[in-house]
Amino acid sequence: MIDHDKIRRETIRWQILLTLHNASPTGAYEELVLSVIVATYTDATALELRKALDYLFDRNLVTLTKEPGGRWFADLNRYGTDVVEYTVDCDPGIARPKKYW
Repeated sequence: MIDHDKIRRETIRWQILLTLHNASPTGAYEELVLSVIVATYTDATALELRKALDYLFDRNLVTLTKEPGGRWFADLNRYGTDVVEYTVDCDPGIARPKKYW
């Protein structure tokens, strides 16, 4: 049986990493990242994005700055960059496609 919720979570995590990689070296606010996610999942929410960002932060792939005004700022760290660039293995939980080249 296909777990669509799991596929969605893991795909969103991968899209976040790709978005932050493209935003390097400055990083991006959550609104920008959410606009990218909404292109794939039109019903994506800010809460869903924040849960995914927290997950990636806990896995030491991104750094998060939670500003006093309520906005979140995310940036890819060294290990996150290595995952996106396929220089290290990617543990389960992120829908990184298999390397085909």
